[in-house]
Amino acid sequence: MQAADSLAALLHGLEARGEAWPARIEWEPRLASTSDLLKDLAREGAEEWTAVLADEQTGGRGRQGSRWHSPPGNLFLSVLLRPRQEFAFGVLPFLVGVAVRDALESFGVSASLKWPNDVLAQDLKIGGILTEASWSEGRIDSVVVGVGVNVALRRADLPADLADVTTSIRLETGRVPPVPDVAGEVLAGVRVWYHALAHDGPDAVVAAWRERSIDWWGKVVEVHTGESTLRGIARGVDASGALALELPGGRSVSLLAGVARQLRVK
Repeated sequence: MQAADSLAALLHGLEARGEAWPARIEWEPRLASTSDLLKDLAREGAEEWTAVLADEQTGGRGRQGSRWHSPPGNLFLSVLLRPRQEFAFGVLPFLVGVAVRDALESFGVSASLKWPNDVLAQDLKIGGILTEASWSEGRIDSVVVGVGVNVALRRADLPADLADVTTSIRLETGRVPPVPDVAGEVLAGVRVWYHALAHDGPDAVVAAWRERSIDWWGKVVEVHTGESTLRGIARGVDASGALALELPGGRSVSLLAGVARQLRVK
């Protein structure tokens, strides 16, 4: 499917859901990064809900500069938000995660969410979220939310270091839905949960995220954050998106970023 045809299919699908998309959507055959292009558009004054998609990325990335493997046939999407509440930034990955997880469920994938921005199926990564904020005069001016979902990915498409930790809709279900259909489900879900954040506040978003998260609460986890590695008991997440970690000795810390994994205690 050509990029122009994919865009037409996406717009048609959104209209069928009753979503008259409120801003411009671009779908490119090949980009270094959908988020990089959208950040340029944001600096030029693009309105909220402007979105960029690509058939293929050559420079996709995840948190902390990690590479996001981005061959054709998968979802590479970025959407521009301009949140009016400063507190919203920390929970944006949560609300987008809920939208992505629910979209995957509609295609037959049993998925769960892992703090702070991973989407898993059978403990393997099937999607990821990256939020990047731009500030002006001490306030958030815009947030570019990048979403990657593995749709048609096969084991043979993956480098050796990713083959045992990655999955896709194809690998989980044996089916390959059209990427515009997956994009439409994700975008529509983000709209729903973004409005829920505005009307019901961050606690409602965090509660929805927790209902869909992996079950590691009350269990020992390890978190790499910056140059530090912390081990403790995961107690929950708060309205800012921070992970509450109880350290040995009973002291608690709140972590806004990091790479976390559950430890198997013998």
